[in-house]
Amino acid sequence: MPAQQTITNFVLLPELEIIKTERKGLSTNIYWCRKKKLQEYCPYCASGDYWTHEYRVITVKDAPIRGKEIILKIRKRRLRCKSCFKTFNEPINGILPKKRFTQRFKRGVLWACENYKNLKRVKKAFRCSNQFIYDSLYETLELNRRRNLNYAWPKTIGIDEHAFGRSVKSRRTRFCTMLVDFVNKRPFELVEGRSGPLLWKDLAHIPGRENVTHVALDLSDPYKKFVSEFFPNAEMVADKFHVLRLLNHHIMRRRKEITGDRASKQARDLLLMSNINLGWKERKTLWEYLDRYPELKEVYAFKESLHSLYRIRGYNKASKALTKLTDRMAKSNLKEIKTLRATLVKWRDEILNYFKTRITNARTEGFNHIAKLLKRNAFGFKSFPNYRLRVLNAAI
Repeated sequence: MPAQQTITNFVLLPELEIIKTERKGLSTNIYWCRKKKLQEYCPYCASGDYWTHEYRVITVKDAPIRGKEIILKIRKRRLRCKSCFKTFNEPINGILPKKRFTQRFKRGVLWACENYKNLKRVKKAFRCSNQFIYDSLYETLELNRRRNLNYAWPKTIGIDEHAFGRSVKSRRTRFCTMLVDFVNKRPFELVEGRSGPLLWKDLAHIPGRENVTHVALDLSDPYKKFVSEFFPNAEMVADKFHVLRLLNHHIMRRRKEITGDRASKQARDLLLMSNINLGWKERKTLWEYLDRYPELKEVYAFKESLHSLYRIRGYNKASKALTKLTDRMAKSNLKEIKTLRATLVKWRDEILNYFKTRITNARTEGFNHIAKLLKRNAFGFKSFPNYRLRVLNAAI
């Protein structure tokens, strides 16, 4: 095979052929080329009869090869249709109309965005502007989102929130709500805000909300109200983790109020761990510590009762155990126990639904962690639409 033909097959797009080559400096190769003679059709009337109106040379950037910039100087024909007498440029596969770069170049930039450490290195390798990298990346992320996430509501979803950033004007923390598809194990949608009207506004266009049968959520009243109105056929399941940690804060506050010394911090981990996971020496140490503080011991005992509740198998047994637990809490004089009892009574149905479905919100928490890592690696996001695209494409 001739050397020129080898270069053509390796460097150029399939429809192009080399006229001559140039070298500009040590890092730029310029290829003068033209399109092979192929039949064209008028984009206005689909006629195949035309004549060559004029020639023009366009400059197109192609993907770099071995660190060298590749410039294509393409001699294109401008054709005039014999039927409608309109002019049009001959198209070239791999180059979109009115673009001065190949699709191969754009794919290379996107690959570099995912694998290079920062934007500066991408810009240096491909010799393009920040705006080009920015536009190419988010345009492709939006296309990927439409291709992979354009379907109706799944049967089981999870809802949770996380902080997005801080408002410049009000200096308040901005929150966003993540909805996770438990069936396909991927983020389904990300909405700015956590109030019902904002969620309705951004989610109403998605079809099939009557198909949702189960929604996992934390103990949030706004989310509970939104789910009951937006998903008519869905059962809500209170997340196990959020129920179990209801008393952790009160235990730590009691410990600090009662003791206030640094030595008592050694018991912090023992107080937060489930009693079933402690060894006999650790249990002995813990109960000797609790015997000196009756109020802290009472709070800890109810915390262990919650853990015991979630070790029960079966809906009916769990329902009876929860009733007994709330009845015992009613006899307590501690403020935090009364608050916990009110929460358990208010969320009773959602807590018991766990024992029928065994659904937790752990998957949503995991994707929230991925979102926070993306935000940290990017040193924060100012634009929520861009942040949304990065998160939704992170686990596709």
